[in-house]
Amino acid sequence: MNIAINCRHLLADKLEGFGNYTLEITKRLCLQHPEHQFYLFFDRPFSEEYIFSKNVHAISFGPMAKHVILGVIWGSITLPRALKKYKIDLFWSPDGLCHLRSKIPQIITIHDLNFEHNPKDLPWFVRNYYRVFYPRFAKKATHIISVSEYSKNDIIKTYDIPPEKITTVYNGASDEFAPVNLDDKNDVRAKYANGRPFFVFVGSIHPRKNVENLLRAFTLFHEKSKIYHLVIVGSNMWRKKSLNIPLELQSYVTFTGHVQISELASIMGSAFALVYPPYFEGFGIPLVEAMKSGIPIVSSDRTCLPEIAGPAAIYFDPYDIDKIADQMMRITQDSALRKELLYKGKERVKDFSWDRTAEKTWQVLERYLRK
Repeated sequence: MNIAINCRHLLADKLEGFGNYTLEITKRLCLQHPEHQFYLFFDRPFSEEYIFSKNVHAISFGPMAKHVILGVIWGSITLPRALKKYKIDLFWSPDGLCHLRSKIPQIITIHDLNFEHNPKDLPWFVRNYYRVFYPRFAKKATHIISVSEYSKNDIIKTYDIPPEKITTVYNGASDEFAPVNLDDKNDVRAKYANGRPFFVFVGSIHPRKNVENLLRAFTLFHEKSKIYHLVIVGSNMWRKKSLNIPLELQSYVTFTGHVQISELASIMGSAFALVYPPYFEGFGIPLVEAMKSGIPIVSSDRTCLPEIAGPAAIYFDPYDIDKIADQMMRITQDSALRKELLYKGKERVKDFSWDRTAEKTWQVLERYLRK
């Protein structure tokens, strides 16, 4: 069978959310199912590293979807031509896009519907695209994969989709995430935190990630404890303005921008704790990365986050600055709590792996290949 996968987010040296998700699952599907031919569709020149095996055919066709309008052209004009040209039997789209008139089975992954609930978080042309097309994609798709039960129920309610049309498949985290030895921890602290123990946040600088409230909370925390540093890992998204860091905090906060996954694993494993304040998430991969790295979690209590971290985290209201600061202080002062969270994280993380994600994704695809 000929299986096509939307790989627009597989950008060499710049993999983020959708890109990592696409990479981890796609490479496993291609390697584990040599009986099928996989056509990886790109909107720009691709890296040879994505030719995972002999049954992979990487196809690039424009336009390069750097803008929403170009993305519409790619999905509605050039994509269907490619589906027809390469005689595709099934199409899987990790970013939720599908062709609205194609008759072949189309499986899409919808990660979350933040744009429906918090539209002001996105530029108007981006949110309008999502709010116009994603309800149509959801109804057109043969089947939908969600990444949490929270997202599944949100899709059902928001788009009036039958529950049986959606399968929840949890994400995983790279095996590069693991505990870090003391010497390496000290090197990372020296590089990013002026030698101090540090809290880490990982994610794009996007309104829903709530980084501004994190900085306000860290200001309160810093008034009581000047031992700790804050390292923020992620690149700016949508908003081209700088976050306001008080002068007295500037030597205690580090923005790394985007880093490669090996470096991210070193930073995560060297952190004192992950502090994760989003008010909306579909899954929250940094939670799993933290558990694999053997560090405790201080997390927002909204949307899917308690579902993913479970008992391996302590929680706060992401809109309550005082509570965020209090929970950060609590994790620094209560060694028994810290030890308990590490143990529970080691158990909880067993529920998440990219191998399992790929296997369950394949079960969904195979169901419609047989049909």
